Amino acid sequence: MKTIITTPNAPAPIGPYNQAILNGNMLYTSGQIAIDPKTGNLVLDDIKTETKLVMENLKSILTEAGMTFENVLKTSIFISDMHNFAAINEVYATYFNEATAPARETVEVANLPKFVNVEISVIASL
Repeated sequence: MKTIITTPNAPAPIGPYNQAILNGNMLYTSGQIAIDPKTGNLVLDDIKTETKLVMENLKSILTEAGMTFENVLKTSIFISDMHNFAAINEVYATYFNEATAPARETVEVANLPKFVNVEISVIASL
């Protein structure tokens, strides 16, 4: 059974998609970018600040679904410049226990929505 997960604590969708879908015990989030859910503004001050907001947006969606980062099985990270990998990874690592961290891929892409520097999505399970 498909359940739409929505929270005002993460950015509202800017197209024909939802923040997340819960199907049975599996949660699939849409990619999150550094939009402040309170203002709707992009926060692109620096890559660490941008990554932290992305992770906080994901945290809000996970919380709405009754989950935490411990429930995450896999992440997909899209970045516009592989030179930012170390800084993104430094922030990302603070959200996971290294011993139980999820599977992951990180891919450099030509462009991302709104020309942000990082977009992350997760798959999680209850």
